[in-house]
Parts: sequence; C-alpha cells; structure tokens
Amino acid sequence: MLKIVSVFLLIAFFTACSPKAIGNKTSIAKQTESVLKKQTLTEAAWAMQQEPETVTSASSSRSAGGIHDFYSEGDYWWPNPEDPNGPYIQKDGLTNPDNFIAHRFAMIRFSKIIGALASAYKITGNKKYVNAAEQHLKAWFVNSATLMNPNLEYAQAIKGRFKGRGIGIIDTIHLLDVAQGTLVMENQINSEDLKAIKNWFAQYLNWLMTSKNGSDEMNAKNNHGTCFTLQIAGFAKLTVNQELLDFCIDRYKTVLLPTQMAVNGSFPLEMARTKPYGYSLFNLDAMTILCQILITPQNNLFEYKTADGLSIKNGISFMQPYIANKNTWTLKPDVMYWNDWPVAQPALVFGANAYQNQDWFNTWKSLEHNPQVTEVIRNLPIKYPLLYM
Repeated sequence: MLKIVSVFLLIAFFTACSPKAIGNKTSIAKQTESVLKKQTLTEAAWAMQQEPETVTSASSSRSAGGIHDFYSEGDYWWPNPEDPNGPYIQKDGLTNPDNFIAHRFAMIRFSKIIGALASAYKITGNKKYVNAAEQHLKAWFVNSATLMNPNLEYAQAIKGRFKGRGIGIIDTIHLLDVAQGTLVMENQINSEDLKAIKNWFAQYLNWLMTSKNGSDEMNAKNNHGTCFTLQIAGFAKLTVNQELLDFCIDRYKTVLLPTQMAVNGSFPLEMARTKPYGYSLFNLDAMTILCQILITPQNNLFEYKTADGLSIKNGISFMQPYIANKNTWTLKPDVMYWNDWPVAQPALVFGANAYQNQDWFNTWKSLEHNPQVTEVIRNLPIKYPLLYM
C-alpha cells in the first residue's frame, strides 16, 4: 500500500512540475502583462490628453479623392531626373520623404491611442479609458464631419501612374489594434456608437472583398497577401462575420502558408527584397498575428501543419536566432533601417504563449517595446499584444 501511495505522490509531483503545468501557473500571458503594465499605463495617460485627428485634418492636392478619403503615396516612387514633371520612377527599398503620408501618420496615431486606452482598460477595468477612446472612435467612424470613408481607393497612389492601388490596402493594417481594442471595450461603449462603428467595419469589409483593389491585394504573393487576410480576420472578428473568418482560416491553410514558406521556415519572397531582414520580420509577425486572431478551442492554427510539415512554429523557429543575435544573419544588411531592427516582435510573444516557450519570451522581453523610429512603428502590424491574449 505504501508503494502505491508513493507512486501516486511521484506522479502528482512530476505532473505539477511539468512544463505545461508550470506554464499554467505563470503563463506567458501573465508575464506579458507584467512586462507591459507600466508602459501601457504611461501611454494611456498620454492618450487621455489627445484630441481626435482624422483624414479630414490634412489633405493633398494630388489626391483624386475627397476630404473624407484616405490618401497616401507609394513609398519607393520618386521624381524622374530626366522628366521631373512626368510619372514617378521606382527605387525599391528607398523611401521618398516628400510623399504625402499625413493620413498614414494620423491612422497610426489613432491606433496607438485606442491600443493604449483599451489595454489600460483591460488591465484596470477603469471606464475612464473607454470614455476617452469613444471620442476618437466616433471621430473616425461615426461623426459625418470627420469620418473616413470605408474604402481605400486612393491609397499608395503614384504620380502620373495610378490614383490608388491594391497594394495601398496594407495602410489600414493599423486599424487592427483599433478593431481589437473596440472588441475589448465593447460592453462599455454606447450601444448606438458601437453599432455605427461595427457598421463602418462591415462596409469596409464589403469593399475589401468586392473591389478591384481588394482583389489585387488578396492575390498578392508576399506580405501583402498575408496582411490582406490578416485585416479581414481582425475586422470580421469585430463584426462577428463567421463566413469571412472561415475564409481566412482556409486561406491561411491552403494559400499563405504553403505558397510563402520554405521548408526551413523562411519566406523566400521576403528574403529576395532589398530589405530581407525587415520584410521577413514583418511577414512573420503578420502570419503569427493571424493565427492568434483566428484561434479557437476547435481550430488552433498554431498546431496546424501542411502535408509537407510547414507550420507557423517553423517560421518563428527560423527567425528567432536572428532576432536574438542579428549578427548571425546570413544575407546582406537591409538597405535602410538595418540598425533599427529588431524590436519586441509580436511573433515572439504570441509564439511563446502558444508553445509556452520561455526562451522566445525572454528574447521578446529583452527587446525594445517602445520604438521611436517611424518606419519601425509603421511596420509593426500590431503594437498592443495584450489586447489579443
């Protein structure tokens, strides 16, 4: 009898000390909150003092749209020295600082305000953060004088070539934190305002799924195709559109993962760019966030593998050593912003949480959580991971 009791005690001991059990007691999600709490409350205090600024706050004479239309210009397009007044020419990887980006900056600012306020509300439960967030949500999506039209017809235009392109849809990736933040706060938001906000996103989803620009972006082979699906997932989750959520799950399994990832976990199309390191990080972040948004008890994309054994875990495993020590990167340095990467990449913290991988979490924890470089901020698909955990 004593031997039987001893066996059961040993089983109980080893079960309690197993990685899974330890992970449950001090979960990555709890550790993440502990790391980010002070910064989140500081950013929320800043956000509480901000007044709304939407697309109506700035305009460009080069836009073919109206005051309520989002407008931006392609990053890598420049005046032609041989024809200064003619169509722009491309310089891949080199950003033209004179292009119109005020609307993009306004949207990033909006995402930071809502992301910080919603995260602070999630941590504290204090409704003052929701009340402050509502002003900005209403300005962008409800108030007729300041709202943005729910389309991206004029994003990433090119002088002399295009009034807008499908590739410009990537600009609204910064609405992901806005949509998820709204979801976190929805029980405290005025019901009529919430209905109008969700209706805006429903209209935008319809435009994304039916417009030529949307079709072009959906079928892009690289990070643009990933980010299109990611946006559909984030906005469909807010609007409870199960049909589109199922579409995203299927697209991840049948298109994104098998066509973009190599056997070693890299993304060849991103590796071939003039900024292979930054683009690899960006696509990995986007694909991992997609898995995080779509996760359900019945359908865990973190556990999904293709017939060839490809999985998002492969992608994180490939990049993590280069994130921990960029000096081991085997390709040429990026032509711009090489010294500004990596930062606290979302792929690491979501991957660490999914697989209870403390090493990945420690790498994420050691990196910059409050980057100041504009291009880095722009290329983080989400900036407030607590909203998704």
